Parts: sequence; structure tokens; C-alpha cells
Amino acid sequence: MMNGNLESKINRGALKPVSDQNFNCLVSVMVFTLDEEINLPYCLESLQWCDDVIVVDSGSQDTTLGIAEAAGAKVFYHSFEGFGSQRNWAMHNTHPKYDWLFILDADERFCEKLAREVNELVANIDSSIGAARVRRRFYMWGKWLRYSSMYPTWVVRLVHKDRVEYFNRGHGETQDVRGEIIALDNDLIDENHKGLDHWYKRQVRYALKDAEYEMMNASGALSAGELLAKDPLVRKMALKRISWRLPFRPAIYFMYSYLLCGGFLEGAAGLRFCYMRSQYQRMVVKSKSRLRRQQLTKGASD
Repeated sequence: MMNGNLESKINRGALKPVSDQNFNCLVSVMVFTLDEEINLPYCLESLQWCDDVIVVDSGSQDTTLGIAEAAGAKVFYHSFEGFGSQRNWAMHNTHPKYDWLFILDADERFCEKLAREVNELVANIDSSIGAARVRRRFYMWGKWLRYSSMYPTWVVRLVHKDRVEYFNRGHGETQDVRGEIIALDNDLIDENHKGLDHWYKRQVRYALKDAEYEMMNASGALSAGELLAKDPLVRKMALKRISWRLPFRPAIYFMYSYLLCGGFLEGAAGLRFCYMRSQYQRMVVKSKSRLRRQQLTKGASD
């Protein structure tokens, strides 16, 4: 069920610019959905400043589309083939009002400072800039898990529609940016309200995708330049590739996130979340083992 206060705001047309807004909207926001009736109201409420919200849905069976339409968003449908493919399709087929786009998932939302920063940046941005990355601030059980989630996690979300192309990578995506990538000062909020059952079901799907990606990209040596790169996204990917080769991967992940990154400072929530994330690593390892057995069986039959 939707929170009553949120529902009333959506029904009033929450996408109209807020009355005390002291900046011009210069950015279109794209929200990607699939059965997001629980999360979407929170996301849309945070977009009251934006006059061009585009919802790209991949087949919702709940009230997601009704919520989006009632809020005044432009709604499009496209069959899901991967996060990268979905973002590319949206950039080229939804006719955004502005050249600069902010990419959102339905369980993410803006804070007021980020909205102001993004629009003021775009108003004066240099043509050499192709995109901007933002820190994602992860919440669970109503609490910011700063240490357990290994904050800061950077993601590229503010993009010029003619300077970025996305690619599917595992369960997520990466991007090729024509131009410089700069960093935003304010954080994006990430908080899924669907509960633990949904979280675990989603992790099972994601683990298989990540296992497939790791097996296709396991070869190749890492360079010192990747590990020491200024770009945090390059460093993160290099560390991930190292983790693919490690024995006892779930245990190592738990010790790293809980002890070295300070998850223990967040009490029971930190312990629980670090354990959950370590079990995701176990899911990936098991999926890779199953895929290898399938390859061997297929090879023997051939």
C-alpha cells in the first residue's frame, strides 16, 4: 500500500515545480520501473522540481503505471533486455525535453541539495563534459548503512544524451562517455521499501547475471594503472576483477566489509547487511560452478 501522505501528493500532481524553487529546471529525469508501486511514490515525490519526468516501464502488473500517470510523468514501455540496453533505448526514443538527463531507478530519490546542484551545474557546464558521477547513499531498515555498504559508491547518472552510450555488464551496466566525467558534491539516496523477501529474490537473479559476466571476462591481466586510477569507477572494477579469483570469496567479503570497512560500527544492522552481501558472493560462486558444469556436460556430449 502507498503511504497516505505520499498518495495525496501524487494525486495533486507532484511533478509540478515546487513553489519555493529558486533554480530553473534544465534536466530531464528518466525513471526505470518494473512493479514499483511501493518505491515509485517516494521517487516521484523527490522530483517535484522537475518538469520532464520520463518513466520507462518493462511490463509492470501492479499499479506502477497509474501512479506515474497520475503524477504527470510521461510513460513509455520497452521490453527489458538489460539495464544498459534499456537506458540506450530511453535516451533515443522518449524525446526528452532537455539534452542533459539524470538516470534513476525507482528505489532511488533526490535530496533538495542534489536537485539544485544538478540544475545549476548544467546551466554553466562546459561542452567538454560528457557526464557526472554521484555518490549513492544506501539505506536499509530506515538507516544509512555508511560503512556496511562501503560508502562512497560512485555511479554515473547525469549524462548528456549525445555523449554517452550504455553497455550491459552483469546484472548492471557500464557506459562509454565522450568527454570528461566530473563528480557531484551531493548524494543520491538509495532505499528499497519492498522488504527482505524481494531483496533475496532479486539477488538470485543478479547473481546469475554476474556469474555469466565474470566467466566471459575472467581472462586478462590487471595493470597497476587500473588499481591506482584517479577514476573511482576504474579502481572499483579492478578490485572486482581481483575478487573474482579469490578463494573463500564470501568469507573474505564479509571480513572486508564488516571489519576493514567498519560495518561493525553500525551494530546489528551492519552485521546483518554484511552477512547478506557475503551470501550474495556465495550465490555468484555457486552460479559460476553450475555454469562450468553445464559447459563440461555440453562439451562432452558434443
